[in-house]
Amino acid sequence: MGKWAGFWLLSLIWGSSFLLIRISVEEINQFQIVFIRTGIAAVGLNLVLLLRGKRFPTDWRSLRSLILIGLGNTTIPFTLITWGEKSVESGLAAVLQATASLFTLVIAHFAFRDERINFQKIAGIGAGFVGVALLASRSWGEGQIITGDLLGQVAIVVASLFYAIFTVYSRKVCANLEPIVVSAGAMTTAAVTSGILTFAAPLFGGPAPVSLASLNSNVLFSVLLLGFLNTFIAYLIYYSLVQSLGAARTSMVTYVIPAVGLILGVIFLNEVLDARLLIGAAIIFVGIGIVNMRFRRAPAPVLEVPETVA
Repeated sequence: MGKWAGFWLLSLIWGSSFLLIRISVEEINQFQIVFIRTGIAAVGLNLVLLLRGKRFPTDWRSLRSLILIGLGNTTIPFTLITWGEKSVESGLAAVLQATASLFTLVIAHFAFRDERINFQKIAGIGAGFVGVALLASRSWGEGQIITGDLLGQVAIVVASLFYAIFTVYSRKVCANLEPIVVSAGAMTTAAVTSGILTFAAPLFGGPAPVSLASLNSNVLFSVLLLGFLNTFIAYLIYYSLVQSLGAARTSMVTYVIPAVGLILGVIFLNEVLDARLLIGAAIIFVGIGIVNMRFRRAPAPVLEVPETVA
């Protein structure tokens, strides 16, 4: 019973990430938000490594892989999602993020012999992207493109593509590393790179970091919670569930997160659920469901989760 309670708790935590990001971007730029959340998570994960007596690999090949995963699976997608939510509602962002699993199917087809695409997968992928197109159509009105909104949606979909690419990459190159080591290494890389971006951005005309003391209490609480609970604690819960439930069952959290994100956006931010959002979201969920109607072999536990940790 406890492990399924953990499953639903993780669904709620990760589903709320989009709400917390949407609140945070009101006063903090995307680079600083990513720096704060990955910095908190990196400290926590490295402490866990230390307490468990684990160490990072010392060979350059493994270190290079961790750095690339940190960039491609954390820094870049976290930044794109955060920037996208400046103009995209949190509920819509949560739904768009669900496309990561569909992208993963396509990329895995070319990377692994045991992940070949069949008719069932093609049908699911096709349905998923019809849903995305319908959601994107919400940015077209009276013959004109609402540029900011559409660009924000594109940024989130591109973030999902990065998640998919580096989920597959992590399976190929990190099979011999423990998941907690991969996460700690990737999160440390993300903290360092996003920190550099945070303080270097003003030199190139970008946004300057803001003092945490100047933030509205709701914004400060949101960004700190995003780092501690939604990133650090959530990763620990995820890997615990992989061990108790298995990777295949744990990955089903992907289906719950978008629904949680939609509901929280409506409740706390008064976001509107129009017909195209509901239908588009439903089509995406159907697409993911078609692909997973039968259990597939569980992926290697080193994979970064449902890449919906936004």
